[in-house]
Amino acid sequence: MRARCSLLVLILLTTTCSDSRSLPAYDLSGNTMGTSFHITLVAPPSDTDMDALRPAIHSKLEYVENIASTYRDTSELSLFNRNVSTDWIATSPEFCQMMDASIAVSTMTKGAFDMTVGPLVNLWGFGPTNMTNELPTDEEILQIRSSVGYQQLAVDCDNSRIRKASANTFVDLSGWAKGHAVDEIAAILDARNIENYIVEIGGELRLRGHNAEGERFSIAIEKPFEKSKVQFKAIRVTNLAVASSGDYRNFFLHDGHRYSHMINPGTGRPIDHALASVTVISDTAAFADAMATALLVLGPEDGPALAEDLGVAAYFALNSERGIKDQSTSEFDRLTQQ
Repeated sequence: MRARCSLLVLILLTTTCSDSRSLPAYDLSGNTMGTSFHITLVAPPSDTDMDALRPAIHSKLEYVENIASTYRDTSELSLFNRNVSTDWIATSPEFCQMMDASIAVSTMTKGAFDMTVGPLVNLWGFGPTNMTNELPTDEEILQIRSSVGYQQLAVDCDNSRIRKASANTFVDLSGWAKGHAVDEIAAILDARNIENYIVEIGGELRLRGHNAEGERFSIAIEKPFEKSKVQFKAIRVTNLAVASSGDYRNFFLHDGHRYSHMINPGTGRPIDHALASVTVISDTAAFADAMATALLVLGPEDGPALAEDLGVAAYFALNSERGIKDQSTSEFDRLTQQ
């Protein structure tokens, strides 16, 4: 048995109030990066040119995909992955900066977030191909791990170039790119003086200002293991980004054991602990997305401890004999209780 549903552990809570005093809201939506995007603008300036804004947003999303998509053979990332050279390779400034920022998160999380883990994800049957319920052998895991590790990568963004130590090193920016795209769209809206908005791509959120009722946006964190979207905790935030990561919807069963799609780069194996999901609040969606992944990999003890040490606003949902229990860092409590 295999569950392959997409993960969306953040739910935007909207009001059903029909009060005529509610502010006007405009919605934009579409598909990008193998998922969907939704943008809501609340009371944008009267001079906002919506006909010009739509193509600007689509153009930016297309640009990010042309850099970071693993599904496009001509993307900058795909070209880098196919290049077997271990010499410096010229890149665009934005691609280099994405790589550099990803490596920074890998460093601060001691490799729990690692953009080179893709081959291990594929080995366990969670990639775009090779879906299987069979377990890889220890020898196969060891062989793949030899080319996995963010330390295999070097960046020189002053000169817009990167290189890899092993020709077989494969980079997957899916844990960073969606959040990066959210941040890029937010920048477009900011430049047009739009002060109240929500940008969401595949569950990664960026929020500014207030909703149509003049209040901070309300976000619900899903209850893990529910087949339908059931609220576990609601928070109100603004002028921040929110992202979540969970292991409860993408897995397979083998001989009665559950194997998650979330692979620990250090062991080469799926995580196997009580931590079910992590939600992170940060200034940028890219950082929140990557950090949520890292903290989930680290587990119910090391994850909260590192988040507290780093001052990360994080919320943890853990399995227990009495059901789901939660835990949060002091920074998370501060931001959500304002």
